[in-house]
Amino acid sequence: MALSSTQMTAPSSRLYTDMMGTEVMLPCPPKRIVSLVPSQTELLHYLGLQTQVVGITKFCIHPQEWFMEKARVGGTKNVKYDKVAALSPDLIIANKEENDEKNVNALRSLAPVWVSDIQNLPQALQMIAQIGNITGTATEAQQLLHAIAQAFGDLTRSAPLIPAAYLIWRNPWMAAGGDTFIHNMLAFAGYSNVLAHTARYPSITLEALAALAPQAVLLSSEPYPFAVAHIAEIKQAMPNAKVHLIDGEMMSWYGSRLLLAADYIRSRRWESEG
Repeated sequence: MALSSTQMTAPSSRLYTDMMGTEVMLPCPPKRIVSLVPSQTELLHYLGLQTQVVGITKFCIHPQEWFMEKARVGGTKNVKYDKVAALSPDLIIANKEENDEKNVNALRSLAPVWVSDIQNLPQALQMIAQIGNITGTATEAQQLLHAIAQAFGDLTRSAPLIPAAYLIWRNPWMAAGGDTFIHNMLAFAGYSNVLAHTARYPSITLEALAALAPQAVLLSSEPYPFAVAHIAEIKQAMPNAKVHLIDGEMMSWYGSRLLLAADYIRSRRWESEG
């Protein structure tokens, strides 16, 4: 039977499995991508997908030119269905932690949704490889993977890990628990997480945190914008702990920013700063 002109010109498709184990049928390669994850948006830019990415969230601040020029579809937790629909995407890229599950499921009626699930550096590298495969940028992704692996392979530390807490919010105080990407990054930075026994991002009082005896408290720049003014508050509760402001993007963004993160960790040497 002869193919119609529509069938002859239709793009080929391929079945992929995302990091949640869900099978996703995608065009090869996608032509209109909406990214719902800031760190993965930055990765898409690094891979050279300037024309293919048509929509991002209001938190996708890197690169700045995309933040200024690309259509915004709401926040990571409250993606606007109508704004995504108006962009006619053929691929939506999401993340288990960053995006609301109900929101993601609703978006599946608009376009295929590929979801990442990342708790450590190996999974971040897996995500980069898979996004390279599904977007037709496998070569660029492999080059990036090699550079990241080399950068983190050079992060060696002979001294024992320093007990530390990584705070992400104030009122209530919240910290990174043991099943987070931040937890894995702390080990590369020379720290052991005193909240490794907890899940995700637990709320905790400063009194309870002090009882865990962290030798260092790290105040992230995101999502709460900790500043110098907050250091005294922590020192009052834990006078013997060193308190440091740290770039949250370097510790929690798991895309191409990992290239910068390794150098950031190496250069800071927080425990020698006094």
